[in-house]
Amino acid sequence: MNPTYLTPAAVRTGPVPVPVPAAVRFRAACPDCRGRFELAAGALRLAIGATSRTTFYTFTCPECAAPVRKPAGERIIELLTGGGVRTLRLHATP
Repeated sequence: MNPTYLTPAAVRTGPVPVPVPAAVRFRAACPDCRGRFELAAGALRLAIGATSRTTFYTFTCPECAAPVRKPAGERIIELLTGGGVRTLRLHATP
């Protein structure tokens, strides 16, 4: 019976390295200047309200400096929160 030998490349010691993804970036567009660009999570803000009218995300266009506000549906909320975008929960006043 022959013993099986492992080569040094096959021997692992310590934790298995996990690839770390690059910083999360989001594609966006400006309705004013029609610019298209990518934004880091820190450049976006998400507001979640009681209705679809009060649920939106905002950013400042890096090309024309216009403030941009866009509606955020369920999928957008999921992507933005999963990507580390700061979230504000809006509460209705009684």
